[in-house]
Amino acid sequence: MPLTAKKRSELRARAHKLSPIVIIGDKGLTDEVLAEVDRSLKAHELIKVRAATADRDAREIFFEKICEALGAQEVQEIGKILVVYRENPEKTGDLNRTGRPRSRTPSPRPESGPRRRRPRTSR
Repeated sequence: MPLTAKKRSELRARAHKLSPIVIIGDKGLTDEVLAEVDRSLKAHELIKVRAATADRDAREIFFEKICEALGAQEVQEIGKILVVYRENPEKTGDLNRTGRPRSRTPSPRPESGPRRRRPRTSR
């Protein structure tokens, strides 16, 4: 199922702060690199992949093969970086409606009230 424009926009916003997890080096798109991308997608659902090559055509082929081989969807491609998403059905239960993880326990809030002053000591 292709990503809707709204979902793609939300994923781009989430990906903005991410750093590339996998780097495609001089050897190109090897089985080991594909396996690492697969592991990363299972763990994070949304990742960035960097291609170290300056050849645009090669990068396009690498990025297409990643999406095709792993059943992932391209969210965004900027220069040498690909933002890729693959939903993990096991993880989906841990997300609320906004796609953010649910908090397990409420955060403790400090009690509001007058601030206590320390007694002054003479020197």
